[in-house]
Amino acid sequence: MKRVLVITYYWPPSGGSGVQRWVKFAKYLPALGWQPVIYTPENPQMPGNDPSLLADIPPEAEVIKTHISEIYGIYNTFSKDGVRKEVNVINHQRKSWKQRLAMWVRGNFFIPDPRVGWVRPSTRFLTRYLAEHPVDVIVSTGPPHSMHLIGRAVSRATGIPWVADFRDPWTKLFYFKHLQLSSWARRRHEKLERQVLDDATRVVAVSPLVQEEFQAMTTTPVELITNGFDADDFSRPAPRPERFTLVHTGLFAADGNPLTLWKVLREKCAQDPQFAASLRIILAGKTDAPVLAAMAGLPVEDRGYCPHTETVRLQQEAWALLLPLRQEPEYRATLPGKLFEYLGAERPVLGIGQTDGAMARVLAETGAGETFAWDDEAGTRSWIDRSWADFLAGKPGRTGGDIARYERRATARRMADLFETLIAHETQR
Repeated sequence: MKRVLVITYYWPPSGGSGVQRWVKFAKYLPALGWQPVIYTPENPQMPGNDPSLLADIPPEAEVIKTHISEIYGIYNTFSKDGVRKEVNVINHQRKSWKQRLAMWVRGNFFIPDPRVGWVRPSTRFLTRYLAEHPVDVIVSTGPPHSMHLIGRAVSRATGIPWVADFRDPWTKLFYFKHLQLSSWARRRHEKLERQVLDDATRVVAVSPLVQEEFQAMTTTPVELITNGFDADDFSRPAPRPERFTLVHTGLFAADGNPLTLWKVLREKCAQDPQFAASLRIILAGKTDAPVLAAMAGLPVEDRGYCPHTETVRLQQEAWALLLPLRQEPEYRATLPGKLFEYLGAERPVLGIGQTDGAMARVLAETGAGETFAWDDEAGTRSWIDRSWADFLAGKPGRTGGDIARYERRATARRMADLFETLIAHETQR
């Protein structure tokens, strides 16, 4: 069996479908002839973990852990003036002077991210390890983008083909502009990004628009391998919901607060007592306080963080799934990881964001749902009215749709095919 070294910060993952990406690849790669060798910190700073995902890690997987010395502990202590209560602290919302200072230090002293101190020791360790335990391909997956710096250094030292797998963009990520970077720090980020893109054997993007952005920046071939859903997670049939249940899973940030939707729901409750009695909104995951405040008066159940198995069950038992994007122009290119789990749940999706963005394309192509702009009150109201009418009529809400290409087995096959292409090219050299 061929071997692939995967350099990742998140293992086991702490939640979302995007961070689960390599657990799911690891689950299916052995059947495709590839043994995953996972390199990860033994003491990462993560908000939590989900033990239920350990069941997906195959016995063939080898996991190597080394100590990481992070400044995130110090950073969080210094900036805990309300910062850790937010889903994403790097945003356009007003900050205290302490938060602004902490953000400035983080952005200008730790490039590309606070895990950069792990790059040199990891490079030394892996170079020695690979001399005795060779692999056929190296993969780095980020953010954090320090993982790519490790992949680049180890590939240069060993000559092993290297795939830079970007779960999110780098300098075009939505919060990059909020890092309060000096001109020197910005240039440093841009230089490192170009080096990673140019020196990788292949670059992988998870969104077609991000793929286009990266390809315009480098001559290195950029492949598209999206996130996906694991059909095994959705194998148990779910009953039809008895109430008009809207579910949102995962992080719910204040800069993605769909105020128009809450207004529409509140008005419909006032006009239709039957709808008001039936409506239930379930939030499963970390939700920012301003979002909860904006939902005042609506029947909301804030479940907080839920294990992945429970999250999947809630998705399947919903009448419809809510997918608001953050109100940042860069989010047009983003395909949220939860989108693919929503596809697997086979429930109607109400998307809120750029109607010409990557998410809107997938929802339209698969027939899984519709996308409306944040302030499209008429469109949002029409969707709720139609969905409510379908609920009363006993209609299924969503039927069919071409989602097979987003199943985890299919995405793992594309990744394995990429590996085979790289080693075949190396053999011909």
